[in-house]
Amino acid sequence: MLQATEPEARSTTFGGRSIGYDERVLTPRPWTEAQSAWAREWLDRVPAGPVLEVCAGAGHIGLLAVAGTGRHLVQVDADLHACVWASRNARAWGVDSDIRHGGMSEVLLPDERFALIIADPPYLTSDGVGQFPEDPLTAIDGGADGLDLARECLTVIARHLCRGGVGLLQLRDEGQGRDLEADAAERGLTIAESRQLDGGAVLLLHRTTEGGQHGQHAEDR
Repeated sequence: MLQATEPEARSTTFGGRSIGYDERVLTPRPWTEAQSAWAREWLDRVPAGPVLEVCAGAGHIGLLAVAGTGRHLVQVDADLHACVWASRNARAWGVDSDIRHGGMSEVLLPDERFALIIADPPYLTSDGVGQFPEDPLTAIDGGADGLDLARECLTVIARHLCRGGVGLLQLRDEGQGRDLEADAAERGLTIAESRQLDGGAVLLLHRTTEGGQHGQHAEDR
């Protein structure tokens, strides 16, 4: 009787520490250390409270952001294999992390609030994913314009960001950020800054004062 074999475990260095993964999970990109570093800077300024990472993959970006801060970390991914590796990596790093498997809009409680939200969605267009056959499809396919999951991330940020908190959304480039300006505004978010990095871009998001139709918290209604 044939038995399925587990893919070979791999590891890479991220932020000077080891991150485990396998071929079913997107390989951590070194350039994303910059997103972790930016998040870490903001942890000194945002209110007390937990950190959320959605589309977390192996968990490396969120782990590097909170390691040593004492902040509780919630990490969400729709792929079970990614969640397994995120859990293993959190244990190895000694980070208090709550790993949740499922859709980002489904596994968070309505009243949960986070001081910082990191979002790392797939952002390639569906017709462009063939250029990266080594990458898991679910980790890179962002739909027809590459922004389907990014828009869902905006909705989650608007719903779950506490007052005074910030969101950091990873994209392919700053052009995608400009394409999302109206979507962010509709949800009550402001793109306060964007940074083009070596391998992608990151947007800094704040809640606007009043909140949009998607982004109003219960206490704001």
